[in-house]
Amino acid sequence: MSKESETSPLPAIAAALKREREQAGLSISELARKAGVAKSTLSQLEAGVGNPSLESLWALAMGLNLPFSRLLDPPVVPVQVIRASQGMATRATDAAYEAVLLSACPPRVRRDIYRIDFEPGISKISLPHAAGTVEHVIVLSGRASVGPDGKTIELLPGDYASYPADTAHSYEALEPNTRAILMMDYT
Repeated sequence: MSKESETSPLPAIAAALKREREQAGLSISELARKAGVAKSTLSQLEAGVGNPSLESLWALAMGLNLPFSRLLDPPVVPVQVIRASQGMATRATDAAYEAVLLSACPPRVRRDIYRIDFEPGISKISLPHAAGTVEHVIVLSGRASVGPDGKTIELLPGDYASYPADTAHSYEALEPNTRAILMMDYT
């Protein structure tokens, strides 16, 4: 493998173009028209082939109404933690009921929801998921340590955390009978 192919920004550009175009709700044809580039050029770039010129990338960034750097340096998903006793509560007037919004689903995102049961012992190590994937965890019972490698967070029942899951991450039960809800957002 050549040194040039090891440092090629093309895979990152391809993923960023597709992610940002889909988040904007645009088809390949619509973005190509807005940016003034050939549809075939945009299709090739999203497929990770071709040799994009600076001018083409700049036009596509403008067509997406984004800073040019967003196509080269994807946004970093922050780690967020909301403890069980925290969060903005909205209360019902006619019942003993309150809702605390922990995370709103961004437009054009798929969300999968899982219940996970795990026990102390060996940590579950998860390899990176697709670029842009974010995980949300709410501990229901027990105690757990979750999150990106080197940045895990200890959670108690009712605590919530979100973190980027496109890097290696882990789940570790710190007490017997630990149960949590895991939600995964895919862009």
